[in-house]
Amino acid sequence: MTANENVSHGEQKEAAALGSIVASTGLTIAKAIVAVMTGSLGLLSEAIHGLLDVGATVMTWFAVRIADEPADELHHYGHAKIESVAALAETGLLFVASGWIAWEAVQRILGHGGEPEASLVAVGVVVVSIVVDFFRARHLLKVARETNSPALEADALHFSSDMWSSAVVLVGLGFVWAGWPLGDALAAIGVSAFVCLAGWRLGRRTIDSLMDAAPHGVAEGIRTIAEGVAGVVAIERIRARPSGATIFVDLDVAVARIRSLDETAAIKAEVKAAVARAMPEVDIAIAVHPIALDDETIHERIMVIARNRGVAVHHLFVQTLADERISVSLDLEVDGRMPLAEAHAVASGLETAIEAELGPGSEVETHIEPITVDRLTGLDLDAASLAEIRGDLEAAAERGGIVGEVHHVRARATAEGVVVNFHCRAEPSIGVAELHAAIDDVERAVRARHLGVRRVIGHGEPRA
Repeated sequence: MTANENVSHGEQKEAAALGSIVASTGLTIAKAIVAVMTGSLGLLSEAIHGLLDVGATVMTWFAVRIADEPADELHHYGHAKIESVAALAETGLLFVASGWIAWEAVQRILGHGGEPEASLVAVGVVVVSIVVDFFRARHLLKVARETNSPALEADALHFSSDMWSSAVVLVGLGFVWAGWPLGDALAAIGVSAFVCLAGWRLGRRTIDSLMDAAPHGVAEGIRTIAEGVAGVVAIERIRARPSGATIFVDLDVAVARIRSLDETAAIKAEVKAAVARAMPEVDIAIAVHPIALDDETIHERIMVIARNRGVAVHHLFVQTLADERISVSLDLEVDGRMPLAEAHAVASGLETAIEAELGPGSEVETHIEPITVDRLTGLDLDAASLAEIRGDLEAAAERGGIVGEVHHVRARATAEGVVVNFHCRAEPSIGVAELHAAIDDVERAVRARHLGVRRVIGHGEPRA
């Protein structure tokens, strides 16, 4: 939701709440005046109920103003819960109103108090009240749904219950007009019943919101969305709680531990984007946990161990021995300036971790290789030296008979020796292992003729 939409919703809610205050106040004053004139308990109970409504709508107005304030250092999830607090207060007022109305009605039935008078003025006030309540309830409910405001929904429920309770009062006045005064008291009890019902419905939803009850269907919907994202292995936990128009969700997903950090971050971002598209009201926090899959290869398991220990390995070979034990050999890259004792400790730690992963009796051997950690400055060799190296590359490739068409040759001098890069071509059907061996042969031949060459990197391409 954009900032403009937030402002618009805030203005909508505040305008609706102010309209409720005006409507409630006007109706309450009218009902009170006519109730005193006619002695109608039903109408008086409506006036008292209306007075409570005025207080409730004032609370709603303050609540919707505070609810849209942004999060701060004390309220990390914003202030939207104030709407639920206001709705709970309105619920309490509804029950107070229903209790008072019922008490007065019972007293009237027992013979205490005067007889009511039915008049056209009283009927007119009740009819106007029903019409106003109908349109106010409809407008408030519309705004409440558009802004997902529990406080305005409570106000809409108030006006809706007022409409029906006024209809009951109208029936009671009809009984009085027909010569049965107790009909007014019975109508008042009917009003009390409507108010209790409205309070129960509102209170149940409000308490659920304040107790962070998960909104119906949200967890199931997010589970379905997350499980549909490629790379998500399992959903470990979903927690959802409403706060005004926003639903805060904590989601824990599992991904294969063999995935890189970039892949994991991409999966997390895709889950978040998918949820945002389907449920824009959700503010989701996602935690990603790597897990081991049953179909991991030994190679993948070892690479995970190396990555977790922050070391680089290559030339990994895995053998299954006659007695079913596993034998592993690999090249471990460390800083070339590292002392042997330190490098040996790194290698030993890696070997121990791999043995623990593969089981007792496993053999693990590491070959320590130096790598250049710092960036080197490379200077292009002169044309004659480059031409000589190119000729040696072409001759070595021709002798091997597997790769050829040497091109894009570069040779640069660094503080650790000359680094040579070249491209060559081979048959598209050749296996990668065979191609690698052929390029290694070319590298060894060039390094044998040029002692200053530190590395030769060949890039194989398929022949057209």
